[in-house]
Amino acid sequence: MTTTRAAARGVADELPTGPARAGTRRLARICADLIALARPAQWSKNLLVIPLALVHDARWSPSDLLRTGWAVVVFCLASSLVYVLNDLADRRLDRGHPVKRLRPIADGRIPPAGARLYAAALATLACVLVAVGPPLPWWPLAAYVVLNLAYSRGLKHVPLLDICVIAAGFGLRVLQGHAATGGTPSGWFLVAVLTGCLVLAVGKRRHELTTAGTAGRPALRGYSIALTDQLLAVNATLAVLTFLLYLRFDAPVGVYRNGLSAVAAPLALFGVFRYLQAVLVRQRGADPVRTLLRDRLIIVDGLLLGAAVLIALVAAANPAP
Repeated sequence: MTTTRAAARGVADELPTGPARAGTRRLARICADLIALARPAQWSKNLLVIPLALVHDARWSPSDLLRTGWAVVVFCLASSLVYVLNDLADRRLDRGHPVKRLRPIADGRIPPAGARLYAAALATLACVLVAVGPPLPWWPLAAYVVLNLAYSRGLKHVPLLDICVIAAGFGLRVLQGHAATGGTPSGWFLVAVLTGCLVLAVGKRRHELTTAGTAGRPALRGYSIALTDQLLAVNATLAVLTFLLYLRFDAPVGVYRNGLSAVAAPLALFGVFRYLQAVLVRQRGADPVRTLLRDRLIIVDGLLLGAAVLIALVAAANPAP
């Protein structure tokens, strides 16, 4: 303990003092606020969705992996740009929200002019990566940015349309993944992604209704607890059904379709059941990504489901002689 304290004092002695230390701390706070503004925790959406095209196409060549990884990086920058612009548009509403008021722009730690400059830097960097990277069809990325600009400018205030725009953003991520691999997306799989994302979006709206009311999000005036419960039931059912239809008819698993469907059905159902329990019983729908990634049973269930699909893909691609 004495050694640790001595080491800590030694590090502290080496830090700048007086105005220099104050300037260093201010710079560190600004960097931390800029990172928070970019929402890096939400990049997992791109990591989880875009590479799914590799599963459907059953190809894992180095070029496919490189192109897909590049698409993930550029989409992460684009999504951060969207978050910055959204926080700029919502800064006045966020100041009245118990949690969102602490965001850098709403709290005044990042001025609007600085946020616009930051957004311009993110947009420039994304454009540079598109220009110098592998030649890909980038229309899903462009559609994502345009759609989210429209969302920030007004679509977010239209009940039901707001959650459809969010789900469409995930669909565009899937399409960008297929554009990177050159594959053709499955209609069943796209519907499964869209309805699954609607479950997440509706769960978040339900949590907002029960905790903060309609003050922080005008679109919530078009929702009720009863409506969100119905929407959750409909979309959860469709998500599981269309995912199983994808495995049965479109997934490249060959003769293993029946076996994979039998294994995947209970796993997919349990994952949906567990998430609905988290939203309806435990009131944990505020951040869908955090809810999914911090629930051990959901993680284990997802790993088992992923392993079953992967084994079937590999077995189908390498039939026994």
